[in-house]
Amino acid sequence: MKSYSTQNIRNVVLLGSTKSGKTTLSEAMLYEGKVIDRKGTIEGKNTVSDNTEIEQINQRSIFSTPLYTEFMDTKFNIMDTPGADDFVGGAVSAFKVCETGILVINAQQGVEVGTQIFQRYAETYNVPLICAVNQLDGEKANWEGTLDSMKEAFGKKPVIIQFPVNVGAGFDGFVDVLKMKYYHFTDDLGKREDLEIPASLMEQAEELRAALIERAAEYDDTLMEKFFESGELSEDEIRKGLGIGIRNAEVFPIFCLSGKKNIGVKRLMEFTIKVAPAPSERVVKTIDETQIDCDASGLTSIFIYKTAVEQHLGEVAYFKVMSGTLKEGMDLENPETGDKERITAFYAVAGKKKEKLTEILAGDIGCTVKLRAAKTDATLAVPGFDKSYKHIVFPSSKYRCAIKAADQKDDEKMNEALSKMSAEDPTIIVEYHKEMKQTILKAQGEQHVNIVKWRLKNENKIEMETFAPRISYRETITKVAAADYRHKKQSGGAGQFGEVHLLVCPYEEGVDAGNRFKVNGREMVLNIKGKETYDLDWGGKLEFYNCVVGGAIDARFMPAILKGIMDKMNEGPLTGSLARDIRVYVYDGKMHPVDSNEISFVLAARNAFKEAFRNAGPKIMEPIYNVEVITPSDYMGACMSDLQNRRALIEGMGTDRGFSTLKARVPLAEMYKYSTTLSSLTSGSATFTMQFADYQPVPGDVQDKLLKAYMENESEE
Repeated sequence: MKSYSTQNIRNVVLLGSTKSGKTTLSEAMLYEGKVIDRKGTIEGKNTVSDNTEIEQINQRSIFSTPLYTEFMDTKFNIMDTPGADDFVGGAVSAFKVCETGILVINAQQGVEVGTQIFQRYAETYNVPLICAVNQLDGEKANWEGTLDSMKEAFGKKPVIIQFPVNVGAGFDGFVDVLKMKYYHFTDDLGKREDLEIPASLMEQAEELRAALIERAAEYDDTLMEKFFESGELSEDEIRKGLGIGIRNAEVFPIFCLSGKKNIGVKRLMEFTIKVAPAPSERVVKTIDETQIDCDASGLTSIFIYKTAVEQHLGEVAYFKVMSGTLKEGMDLENPETGDKERITAFYAVAGKKKEKLTEILAGDIGCTVKLRAAKTDATLAVPGFDKSYKHIVFPSSKYRCAIKAADQKDDEKMNEALSKMSAEDPTIIVEYHKEMKQTILKAQGEQHVNIVKWRLKNENKIEMETFAPRISYRETITKVAAADYRHKKQSGGAGQFGEVHLLVCPYEEGVDAGNRFKVNGREMVLNIKGKETYDLDWGGKLEFYNCVVGGAIDARFMPAILKGIMDKMNEGPLTGSLARDIRVYVYDGKMHPVDSNEISFVLAARNAFKEAFRNAGPKIMEPIYNVEVITPSDYMGACMSDLQNRRALIEGMGTDRGFSTLKARVPLAEMYKYSTTLSSLTSGSATFTMQFADYQPVPGDVQDKLLKAYMENESEE
C-alpha cells in the first residue's frame, strides 16, 4: 500500500443510532475501494467491522472499529462506531482523530434520540457532519417524514443534495441536484447508470437546486455577489460554499443511500473527497494551547486514541500521525512521562486485516504493537517535541454497581482483567471505595456492564457478581449542643486523664456564628482565642475554635483534641458515615500534671464530640444528582412518574429539537439501574445525563430506615 499525502486523506467517523446501518455502509465503502471483493452482512456474521464474537452474537457494533479504503487516489480512514449510548466511548475517541462525521439516519425511523446524541457530541468536539439517509429500500422507508424530523431536530442546517426515486422495496435511484443527474442502479452491487433527469422530476430538481445554490452563496461574499448578479453558481462554486458551511457546522448536506444495495455510496465518497476537510484543515492544540500544524515536514508526533488486546498480536495501539512522518524504527517518547518507545512496525487497519507500511504521513491513521507503556490518550513524539496533545474528554458515567469475583481467589485476576478493559475503553472505570469498602464499577449503562461480565467469563474464565453499591452518605447537625467527657484510667504506674468541654453548631458558608449561644436555656458567651478552618477531603468544612481560658487545658493538648474530633468525623456517630459542615468550640476542661497525655485528650474529645453531635439535631445527608432526560414526547408522562417515585424534585420541562426534556434533582440512592428502567419505559428511545449537584438532608422516614439498618448491622457484627 502506498503512502498518502496529507491532502489525499479523509478521516471520517460513521455515527448514528443502533440499526441505522453504519456497518453495512462501511462494507459498501470498503467494496467500492476494492479492499474487499464481497460485501459481508450482519446476519451472515462476516462483516469486516463487527468481527468479534460478542458483536456477532448480538448482531450489532459494540466496539469502535478502524477501517480503511482507497478511492479516487484518496485514502479513507473510517471509524465504524456503536449506535448504543452505552458504548459511546468509541465514538468519542474517534472524534479526536476524524475531521468529518457521516451521520447515518434510518429512513424507516427518522431522527431518533440516538441520532441527536451523536449530533450533539459532534457539535461538542467540533466535527462537521454530512447526513446520509440510509435504508431507503426499507418497506417502511419515509423520505418526507425523515426530512421533517431532520428539520425539527436540526433547524435550517439540513440541505438536500439528492432526493430518492421509488422509495421502499423498489428503491433504485436518486436525483442529484448538485450534479443535476439521475443515477439509476441496476443491481445490488452499486452498478449505476448516469442519466438525464426525467421530465416528471425536473421541476422538483430545479426547485431544490435553486435552494442549494442560495444556501451555498450564504457563506462567501464573492459567491453571494455572483448569485445576486446571475442567480446561478457553477458546480465547483456550490461545493466551495457548502464546504465553508460544513466546516462552520452550519450545513448538513443530505445524501440518499441504501448501504445494503450499495446505492449512493460512491457519490457520498466523491462528495466527501471534494468538499470535506483534509486533516491539515483541522486546528489541533496541545495541553498548553499550542497549535500544531498537521504537516508531514514537521517534527513527528502521534496520538494514541485507542488500545485493544487482539488474539495472536497482544496489545495493539491505534494512533493518528498528528505531525511529521512516521518511519520504521523511530524512537519516540511520551512528553508527559518520559517513557521511551521504539516503533518497530506499523500497519494500515481494516478490522482484523492489517497491511504493513514503511511510512505514514501527517494526518493518516494506523496501528502498532508491543508498546511498553503508552496507552489510550498518550502522545508520543521525537525528542525536541516537548508537548502533549489535549486528552480525550469522555462522558460521565451513568451506571454504577458494586462488584466482586464469585470465587474470592479470582479477585486479583479479575482486577487485572478489568484494568486492561479500562485501558481499552476509558468509560469503564473500576475503583476501590475506601469509605464504602467496596469495589465500584462505573459504566455507561447496564448493557455496558453485561458486556464486561461476558468478556470476563468467556475471555478470562472469571465469574463476576454485581449488586447495588452502598451510598456515600454524610452526617451533619442542625442546632447547637454542648457536651463534656472525662477520660480517666488508672492501672498502676502512670495513668490517663483528660477532660474536654465543647460546643458544636452547624457551619454555614458566609454566616458568622459569633460567640454567643443558648444551650438548654442557658446563655453561653465564649472567649475565642484561636480559629482553624479545614476543607475536608470528602466535602464540606470543619471550623475548630480554641476558647479555653485560665490554662484549664494546656495548648500542647489542642492538636490531640482536634485529632479526636477529626477521628469521629471520619466515622460519624449516626451511621458511621463521614461528618461535615460543623463548628466546634472547645471552651473548658481539666488536666492532670502527671497523668494527662495526648491519647487521653484524643479519647475525651472523641466522646464529647459524639455526645454533642447526637444532641445537636443530627441529620443524614445524601448525594443529589442533576438528571436531564431526553425522550420522545409520547413517553414524557411515564418518565416523570418514574422519577417522582424515585423521590425526584422536578425542576423543569421543555422541548429540544423535536424531543421532550425533563430536568430533575434525584438522590443517588434512587438511581441504581435507572438506565435500564428508562430504556424499558421508552422502548430504548430515551437517554439521560447525570451530574453530581450537592448533599441534602434525607427525609425523616428514610433516615429512620438508615439508622435501623445501621444498628442491625452493628449488632450482627
